[in-house]
Formats: sequence, C-alpha cells, structure tokens
Amino acid sequence: MLLFLVSAKVIVEVALLSLLGQGVVGLMAGQGRQRNVFYQLLRAVGSPFVRLMRWLLPRAILDRHVSVLTFATLALAWVLITVAKIGHCLEIGPEACR
Repeated sequence: MLLFLVSAKVIVEVALLSLLGQGVVGLMAGQGRQRNVFYQLLRAVGSPFVRLMRWLLPRAILDRHVSVLTFATLALAWVLITVAKIGHCLEIGPEACR
C-alpha cells in the first residue's frame, strides 16, 4: 500500500510541477511560447493529464480553463494522497515508512 501511495504521489507531483512550470514559462515567453523548447517539454509531460481532464469535463468548459482545472484537481489529489500516506504510516508505524 505504501508503494502505491508513494508512486501516486510522485506522479501527481511531476504533473503539478510540469503544469506550474508550463504556466511560468508561458508567462515569461509570451507569444513565442510555442517555439520555446522548455515550454514544449513541460507541455509534453503535462498534456496527458490535461487531455484526461478535457475528456472528463463537459464541453461547456472552455479549453483555456481546462489546464487550471487540471492543476486544481491534481493539487486536491496531492493533498488527499498525502493525508492517506500519513494515515497509513501512523497505522503501520513510522519505522516501517522509511
């Protein structure tokens, strides 16, 4: 169970950081962000999560809002996974969680 929680937390953290980095690079690069290599790399890492969210959301949600909703959903998932991990570690003991 601990391995699952740690793995899920890492996946969510990578997705969160890629979306955050994509937003920061997008703001810094402005209109030229599509030609920016770092922006493209971060977009490639985060795009599966954004596509999944687009598939789950109704069509009434605009595409430009999907990334923000993806980030918010992943942040909530990170909090829930962290709480579950803490609870599991308290249950099995701190020594077993190392």
